[in-house]
Amino acid sequence: MMTAGESRGRSRQLRDKAQELNRAAERSTDPEERRRLQDKARRLQEQSEREGKIDDRGMDPM
Repeated sequence: MMTAGESRGRSRQLRDKAQELNRAAERSTDPEERRRLQDKARRLQEQSEREGKIDDRGMDPM
């Protein structure tokens, strides 16, 4: 079971990774690679938002 602080930390890590992937996508010269990185970044951002909402309610998803 994760504590609220652990959940916030994980949510922040996911957002940071999503930003890193978006920056890599911006540098990519390959359109397919850029799209793949952007898709992965979007999924991580969505997961971060879901975990943030769970944390805001003070509920553990387990």
